[in-house]
Amino acid sequence: MSFTGKYQLESHENFEVFMKAVGVPDELIQKGKDLKSVSEIEETGDDFKVTVTTGSNVITNSFTIGKETELQTLTGEKVKGVVVRDGNKLKVSLKGIESVTELTDANTIVNTMTVGSIVYKRISKRM
Repeated sequence: MSFTGKYQLESHENFEVFMKAVGVPDELIQKGKDLKSVSEIEETGDDFKVTVTTGSNVITNSFTIGKETELQTLTGEKVKGVVVRDGNKLKVSLKGIESVTELTDANTIVNTMTVGSIVYKRISKRM
């Protein structure tokens, strides 16, 4: 299955606790908790471009599976990481945050981010 498409956030769990844990300021957490972000994914072979738009905030990351690249985190910081593909999952570890993005069916993406014992889960549907 291809990840290519546009997905809108349907629901999320543990947003505020996770964002606090990774250092997002309280005022940004309050602004962001009710916004429905849109993720646009372009997949060409092993090359990906992922653009996440939340309100006026836009984060774009481009990467090639298995190659080290610089990725922008939720806090806006740029860190190096390697995205690996495991079937219908994309996995990366950035500064202690484990991120797994899974295409659970043709129209649903589940992104699970873990820091310590805190698990933040985002469910997005194809638009």
